[in-house]
Amino acid sequence: MKKINQILFFLLFVIRCFSQESVTEYQLEAFGSAATGSYTPFWITNNQYGAVPLDKGNGYLRIRALHSQTTQNNIRWGGGIDVIAATPRYKALYIQQLFVEAGYKALNIRIGSKENYTSLWDRDLSSGDMVISNNAPPIPEIDISFPRFTAVPYTNGIVQIKGNFAIGRSFDNTYLQDFTAGQVFFTRNIQWHHKSLYIRLSDKESDFPLTAVFGVRHYAQWSGVSDYSDIGVQPHSFKDFLRVFAGRSGGADATLSDQINVLGNHYGSYDMKLGYLTKSVDFYLYKQHFFDDVSGIEWYNYRDGLYGFQADIKVFAGINKVVFEYLSTLDQGGPIHYIDFDHSIYPGYGGGSDNYYNNGREYPTGASYFNRATGNPLLTSPIYNENGELNFKNNRVKAFHIGISGYLSNQLAYRLLATHTDNRGTMGAPFLEKKKSDMLFSKFSYRHPRLENWLFSIELAADFGMMYGENHGISFSVSKFGVLMK
Repeated sequence: MKKINQILFFLLFVIRCFSQESVTEYQLEAFGSAATGSYTPFWITNNQYGAVPLDKGNGYLRIRALHSQTTQNNIRWGGGIDVIAATPRYKALYIQQLFVEAGYKALNIRIGSKENYTSLWDRDLSSGDMVISNNAPPIPEIDISFPRFTAVPYTNGIVQIKGNFAIGRSFDNTYLQDFTAGQVFFTRNIQWHHKSLYIRLSDKESDFPLTAVFGVRHYAQWSGVSDYSDIGVQPHSFKDFLRVFAGRSGGADATLSDQINVLGNHYGSYDMKLGYLTKSVDFYLYKQHFFDDVSGIEWYNYRDGLYGFQADIKVFAGINKVVFEYLSTLDQGGPIHYIDFDHSIYPGYGGGSDNYYNNGREYPTGASYFNRATGNPLLTSPIYNENGELNFKNNRVKAFHIGISGYLSNQLAYRLLATHTDNRGTMGAPFLEKKKSDMLFSKFSYRHPRLENWLFSIELAADFGMMYGENHGISFSVSKFGVLMK
């Protein structure tokens, strides 16, 4: 009898541990846009994870499914798939997201490509994170993370951390070959590595009104096979990965540039956000300091970066969020790049001409994926290059940006964006004259009370000025979402 009780107890324990909540959700979406001018207006096509084609007169059909399960022991797993049929595009049918993930408590591991927004800046209203935004398609990767701020033991919950470690690989070879018509050399099968660590100070237990976040992120491209015969197969051993991880110079099999500097293409940011929280409005100030080399890590380009103000309004639905941003990438550590020099004759730190988002012959595509900037899209993505070249031709930008969102009624939401940019090309190839542009955008989303889980949206946008031309456009989308099984 005792043995039977032990078996029953064990079975009840297993059932309790693995009893779970399970849900499978879906979303169907149809999107179409029309425009006058050369391109689809800027804010219709950018910061959309690359889903909206740049060519005017485009559309797509999209189906997404996401499955998740959670046990009573805080073990969770799931996955998702997202398929898009778009036109015009070099391949009409493609997989946008495909991933599986599992986690326990604060820890999570994910394999595959997922639209995973991790920036501290508002996803819908910010002009874009300078390191990793929602502009380019998601890169397939293995990501181990603490995705949400988690309290550090013995700090009374005041100190919280989040962060990640990831390795990934590009899969845009065919697209780049088509875009360049085989006339431009580039590196294929690029591998990516990135990691981050954020620390937040916040005391919600005592309603202390101040909160602060500081974080650092490091991104790197490495490995791959270059079309340049004198480069060829890039260093790709585990020892080379350790060099990339630590930001060390390459070995004897690396290019001379990577032996002098560091192996691969590296960049990142220091992110700072200060908040003042009240019952009616939360106020935030933030600064993102971008670095492209050691001089940037040491703040010699301190003038550059993304500066922002955000207000989350809790007492007035008509306007529930406001964002103001100023972006400057004009300094870049100075106009001249020199490292080996006689300090007694030429005082200074060296570096300069950081050429944000660009790299040399090792990685001609720079900080882009499928020709979309992985960071802030105001540094003009190579997808706008009409000659098939793959570099960023406009990375010296000064911009003012505002975003506002709210509700006009219980069923009608809106979002407004307005951006002014002063574009100057690059340090090495400046524009002969400044190219100023203004980009306007509005989106209205409607839910009919009798049509459960349907969303109808309309977007109106326009570009003015020299950088992107005179583009005026409109888009419509219809989405149906819900639960397949639970």
